[in-house]
Amino acid sequence: MTFTIRPLDPARDAGLLHGWVTHPKAAFWMMRDARPEDVERVYTGIAADEHHDAFLGLHEGEPVFLMERYDPAHRELAGLYAARPGDVGMHFLVAPAETPVHGFTRAVITAVMRHLFEDPATRRVVVEPDVRNTAVHALNAAVGFVPEGEIETPQKTALLSFCTRERFERAVGA
Repeated sequence: MTFTIRPLDPARDAGLLHGWVTHPKAAFWMMRDARPEDVERVYTGIAADEHHDAFLGLHEGEPVFLMERYDPAHRELAGLYAARPGDVGMHFLVAPAETPVHGFTRAVITAVMRHLFEDPATRRVVVEPDVRNTAVHALNAAVGFVPEGEIETPQKTALLSFCTRERFERAVGA
């Protein structure tokens, strides 16, 4: 499966994202009650933040996933773990599908990780999914993430996990 990734345009993409982040399958995204203007405001803030970026992933020209990249030493995980040079934080959300395609979400996370590791400065990808999100823990493990342990964030109890370039390449046979 081939994906392209482009920067998210908050004004243009907020309506699309609203449907994704408020969908019941996006419960762990913590935006279920967001209004379209709330989504636009959040992503306008991300676009203006030097330590946080948002992207849309497209398959055959159609938007199918959201990816966020952030500096964990300055956002989300700041002060919650010992950040290292080359750490990159990541979130991803696959658009809800009427007809799920087997292996699609795994293909998405693989594409996200490849995109992040295209930057030679990226040494480790850091994630902090909710401890209850067992589906994403399995996906993370499939691409080489190793859990470090639980941490308390202001929003949740999270499973802090790391993936080095070498572990990613071994996991996906790159």
